[in-house]
Amino acid sequence: MNSSRVTQNGLVDTRPGREAPPGSGRPTGSASAERSRGGRRRRPIEQPRSYYGLPVLNSPVWESREIAGYFFLGGMAGASSVVAAVAQRSGRDSVVKPAKLAAAGGAMLSLVALVTDLGRPTRALNMLRVFKPTSPMSVGTWLLSGYAPAAIVAAATETTGLYPAVGMAASAAAAALGPAVASYTAALICDTAVPAWHDGRHEMPFVFVSSAASAAAGVGLLAASDADEAPLRRLAIGAAAAELATDRLMERRMDPVVAKAYHEGKAGTLLRAARVLTALGAVGAAAGRNNRQLRIASGAALLAASACTRFGVFHAGMASAEDPAATVEPQRARVSAGSAVGN
Repeated sequence: MNSSRVTQNGLVDTRPGREAPPGSGRPTGSASAERSRGGRRRRPIEQPRSYYGLPVLNSPVWESREIAGYFFLGGMAGASSVVAAVAQRSGRDSVVKPAKLAAAGGAMLSLVALVTDLGRPTRALNMLRVFKPTSPMSVGTWLLSGYAPAAIVAAATETTGLYPAVGMAASAAAAALGPAVASYTAALICDTAVPAWHDGRHEMPFVFVSSAASAAAGVGLLAASDADEAPLRRLAIGAAAAELATDRLMERRMDPVVAKAYHEGKAGTLLRAARVLTALGAVGAAAGRNNRQLRIASGAALLAASACTRFGVFHAGMASAEDPAATVEPQRARVSAGSAVGN
């Protein structure tokens, strides 16, 4: 039974219908804020919300262990292949074998992580049925399928000493594909509607490449002799500086509501740890000349920093997909800006 009454100011004491969303019959705000002159009700200021408070986007169904681990291992592997090729070319033998083994190990574990996330090996094989240049996933699958065998053969020939000519060709192929393997995962996540990833599309590739270079430098510093460590120290310092700068620039250019995902929760903890470890790794590399213990500590810090960066970016994206405001507010800002320009 409806108990509403008709007055000069309209209907009062109305009750929500059966299909009304929860909370629609409850007053919002204070009584003084809802009433203006003449006792008329004033509509409260709308806050960014979604239907029933649910996320606007469907979050990716990725698991952090497989996908974030895949981001880290693939980046480290691709950059390590480049370091191995340069070290072999310049005669820095103490770096060649560890770098090739790191590249092969990272490539194999990346394939395992990818297949585990897909659920069945046949799904990974089915992705090779077509090549779609406009799809980062398709391009990445083909890149990894070509890179992994080359990296594994390069490591196997370096370890056994067999077929050196084949090993040289495989090393060259892995080094050629390495930069693309290290960077394509940035395009993969930025080519989505996830706010924390899509809004960082201009800087994310540079963050991922510099993070991969830091990891490869860390691998080299763990194994390099005193005679071979100088280029790796320079690479570590330059990559760490580039990663810190591009990471900061990416967050400054984002909408503050979106950038919040990089500062809160698990993502914020991981990314703060990544910045500290990156800075410590760079300082250790700069001060580690002729000091093997300090170089080892620096290399370990850079590897850990790269892993924290990839996992932190992953969790920031997942958190922003769960936050309706991260989707709604930037869209409203763009609509308002477009309306202002039109007026």
